[in-house]
Amino acid sequence: MAHLAHYRESHPLPFVITHWVNLIAMLLLILTGFYIHFPFLMGWMSVARGVHLFCGFVFFLNMVLRVILAFVVKSSPFGGSRVLGSDYKSFLPQKDNRHQFGAWIKYYLFVKKEHPLGGKFGVLQKMVYLILPVLILVMFITGLSLWGVTANHGPFEVLNALVGGHMIMRVIHFYLMWVFILFMFMHVYLVLIEGLAPIKLMFFRKESGGLVYDPDTHNIVGEDTMGGEKH
Repeated sequence: MAHLAHYRESHPLPFVITHWVNLIAMLLLILTGFYIHFPFLMGWMSVARGVHLFCGFVFFLNMVLRVILAFVVKSSPFGGSRVLGSDYKSFLPQKDNRHQFGAWIKYYLFVKKEHPLGGKFGVLQKMVYLILPVLILVMFITGLSLWGVTANHGPFEVLNALVGGHMIMRVIHFYLMWVFILFMFMHVYLVLIEGLAPIKLMFFRKESGGLVYDPDTHNIVGEDTMGGEKH
């Protein structure tokens, strides 16, 4: 089962940084969120709330920054290629992965061994990544609707009234957290199905060899062995 080469151009350093800020903030939000909902230790509630509030703002602002960078920083929108282009195109339908939805489903379920070749992200990855900013925005708004400073003011007071009060908003906020937990598991699965190459690139900025893709001809044009012998 051949994979495309993994180059640094696919994930420039600014995107690596926002990725890890997202991960750390999300983990802390989940841990503190569980503690706030189920305070199993005494004396830590004020700390948990403070960390939760801080990470909530970091998580939201980091998402806004990542969206802006998608239009500013160039990356390679194609797997196995160093050709740079507008990063936001990686998240939109591309000619290079058109009509691949069924192929990706079969590949993820291990029904089909052949790896679909083309865009940097698979069709399902694009769909999940496009939904994520919307979910972060909704989570941020529900969080502000619960925060004592903003809960009883302006649109947040109206939102609380619309859903039936603070307790219902708290339930909505809590169960949205489970959506993010599900996303994390899906994200890890979709990454690891590519092998360890994406992990090496994101953790250590180490490139991995593989098939080389030409975005102009939409075909595989060779294999990059990273200086090793081809077997």
